[in-house]
Amino acid sequence: MRLPTAAQPPLRHLLRAALAGLIALGMPLLVAPTAQAHPMPHSVIALRVGDDRATARLELPLDDLTLAMGVNPLGDDEALSESEVGQVADYLGGHFDVTSPDGAGWTTTILGVEAGAAEQTDTGRYQELVVEAVLAPPVGESTRAFTVAYDAIIHQVVTHRILVTVESDWAGGQVDQTRELGVIRIDTGTGRIAPLVVDLGEGSSWTGFTAMAGLGMSHILEGTDHLLFLLVLLLPAPLLARRGRWRRPAPLRQTLRRILAITIAFTLGHSATLAIASLARLQLPTGPIEALIALSILIGAVHALRPLFPGREALIAAGFGLIHGLAFSFTLAELDLTTGQLVLSLLGFNLGIELMQLIVVALVLPPLILASRTAAFSGFRILAAGLTGVAALGWMVDRLGAPNPVAEAADAIVAYQVAVLVAIWVFGLACWLAKVTVSRTSARPRPTPARR
Repeated sequence: MRLPTAAQPPLRHLLRAALAGLIALGMPLLVAPTAQAHPMPHSVIALRVGDDRATARLELPLDDLTLAMGVNPLGDDEALSESEVGQVADYLGGHFDVTSPDGAGWTTTILGVEAGAAEQTDTGRYQELVVEAVLAPPVGESTRAFTVAYDAIIHQVVTHRILVTVESDWAGGQVDQTRELGVIRIDTGTGRIAPLVVDLGEGSSWTGFTAMAGLGMSHILEGTDHLLFLLVLLLPAPLLARRGRWRRPAPLRQTLRRILAITIAFTLGHSATLAIASLARLQLPTGPIEALIALSILIGAVHALRPLFPGREALIAAGFGLIHGLAFSFTLAELDLTTGQLVLSLLGFNLGIELMQLIVVALVLPPLILASRTAAFSGFRILAAGLTGVAALGWMVDRLGAPNPVAEAADAIVAYQVAVLVAIWVFGLACWLAKVTVSRTSARPRPTPARR
């Protein structure tokens, strides 16, 4: 049976329905990549936990904060006025609360608010407000267990998230890495924003001390420039200088004395300035000091090629060690420690540095001493000193404000330390075996020709 004409949908209606279906199917494909490529930034609460207080750095995306506050706290300016800082502080005062496990409230003091640019994973660049605050528990309460009740932004922007981290916890042994504590988000089922309960566990001075010793060891392993300076000074230590050139090998006892003197002098130099700069809490510019460290490596490399100060390597090591110690102090300055913690950290950090230096010297020098007794060592010394000098030049230019591929390649050496060490041992053992083989061959008695 045929339907009446009025009951049949016109062709244009069918086309519109088909087009609408295609658009409905295609929209997720068009929108999803955009959403994935530009996820919304989240807030961050980064904590530094001390003995009697914690400091917090709040990173708040400006667009979301404006939606939540109902007004742009920046106004039309790039910097915040005193009244605008007060407005942000008042807003956070109603949305940020920290309490001890027994319910005792902590005192929150806003130290400052600054605007700046930021970028999180896949978000692209955006504006944010960075708020610095001090969180102080009641007298006698521990800083190692507390509850964070926080609903800034998220009380209006329900898709927002707050990532809570600990950047530093000296007593807990966390000194060189950030640890995530949790994420504050809205429960879509109940609409509730649950507080984040934090328990950092037990902490002690011994834990902080050993963590700093480990940090000192890793600092040397990762600080390729410090190791290169020491090793490039030790490179010509097994040799004697004469008439402006490195000549024959030095006696073994003299070589060992030189190595010991250079290592101790470098230790005394950097230990002195590390202690002074850290305990006096000196604020020093990093760029010039790092550039001077690169210069010290360059001078050491030139000395390994041609003797600049033969017999006075220990004095040079002590002098340039003073500069290296200033660079070491930057690590301690970033931790915001109490005086007692700083003293223990200084001892532990320096102990770690010395232990790793001794380990590296003990691993590298035996094959170098073996090779120095052969003619092949001259080529090795020239190649090693030349490459070190090039790396030092790249670092120096980079640290003066001109990034370059040479500096990037030199920084990447740290990933191949084991391979370099194995190569040095293979070279040293090969030189020793070749020398032993030649000695044995030359020591064999020659057959006496038969008389006729």
